Amino acid sequence: MKVIICGAGQVGYGIAERLSQEDNDVSVIDTSASLVNAITETLDVRGYVGHGAHPDILAKAGAEQADMIIAVTLYDEVNIVACEVAQALFSVPTKIARIRAQSYLVPEYSNLFSRQNMSIDVTISPEIEVGKMVLRRISFPGATDIVRFAEDSIAMLAIECMEDCPVLNTPLQQLSQLFPDLMATVVGIYRNGRLAVSRSADQLEAGDLAYVICQRDHVRRTLGLFGHEEQEARRIIIAGGGNIGHYVARTIEQLQPRTRLKIIETDRERAAAISEQLRNAVVLHGSALDQNILQQADVQDADLFVSLTNSDQINILGAVMAKSLGCKSNLVLINSSSLNKVTQSLGIDAQINPRAVTISRVLQHVRKGRIRSVYAVQQGSAEVIEAEALETSPLVGKPFRELDLPDGIRIGAIYRGGTVIRPSGDTKIKAHDRVVLFSTAAAVKNVEQMFRVSIQYF
Repeated sequence: MKVIICGAGQVGYGIAERLSQEDNDVSVIDTSASLVNAITETLDVRGYVGHGAHPDILAKAGAEQADMIIAVTLYDEVNIVACEVAQALFSVPTKIARIRAQSYLVPEYSNLFSRQNMSIDVTISPEIEVGKMVLRRISFPGATDIVRFAEDSIAMLAIECMEDCPVLNTPLQQLSQLFPDLMATVVGIYRNGRLAVSRSADQLEAGDLAYVICQRDHVRRTLGLFGHEEQEARRIIIAGGGNIGHYVARTIEQLQPRTRLKIIETDRERAAAISEQLRNAVVLHGSALDQNILQQADVQDADLFVSLTNSDQINILGAVMAKSLGCKSNLVLINSSSLNKVTQSLGIDAQINPRAVTISRVLQHVRKGRIRSVYAVQQGSAEVIEAEALETSPLVGKPFRELDLPDGIRIGAIYRGGTVIRPSGDTKIKAHDRVVLFSTAAAVKNVEQMFRVSIQYF
């Protein structure tokens, strides 16, 4: 596949890195020569210095032969125009644009980005996607990651196995026998820096990170089975009143009005604006690194400190300070993948990588076959995939015990007509079922093949 990426920042770099690793033909455009040089020196991609919406630059990047353009520059208007030009002059089949400004995304203007009005096939709003993830992590504090699939009926949980985890040293197949009505399947295990697809005879050990696919209504019970019964935070401090912080605060006020919420924002005008838009939250103007401001926010009584500023350093240091002053736990937004491994030693309880969220949304549209949703885990070493089975799929009609699945793939749940099914040896996948599975990066091509439309379909 030939792909053009407009924007060589952190998100553009991450997308280019992933797509080039999968042997796609990738070209990257950016106005910054230093960013273009950096990306071409480290990745197997072509780089072009120029404006991503200019026809001559798109032509140089090979837009006439491109299968997809992904516009992820810092400017929404450039992303929009780049897609329009790609369609009008080069008829690029798939056009993806990152849209950040909330004024474009309010519900009353939801028709703005329909295909009838604009030449954009997919819009990605990282702030809203990340905001939803923050809210899920707040609602289920025992999970280090949680993503929903199949009309929100199925969830993927990443659960840390502590020393007191009740299910340690128990074969996974025995767990199914002990809890036959629990709609949950362990599909992957991250241990000592290595991620592997789980098998029935595997046993969990202390320190493991277990990836579990379960029915949404069984999330809390699943967490409890793993020994995580942390209470949902009722006193929350949010550092950063930008788009993500404001979205999270507004949603908490709507859905959890009893939660005591305080926001710390460095920009005076922004602090004043969000204080007028929120009903009950207390907005403080100041820095999350100012101990006096943290004490004014009653950090010593807080259940959770959520760092959502634009600076990784402020997010990390603010969370560390908050915990040292008495806050029970913290959740940190971290853009740089190089900082991910050092956070745990600093006392960071949980973190979210917004770049990973955006890349996962893009991969959903890069994947071949009837792929409905994709979420990358452990920096792309594996993916949780939701796909639709067609009549011609080799999975359809055979009992699970007879399926010869390629190595690196484990099916976690099936969604059929509004019902979630936990697979067993007798389960048969039917045409049009949605299958949620866990796949290593090396096995993704096999997943695409299993859910691809064959010529027999027509």
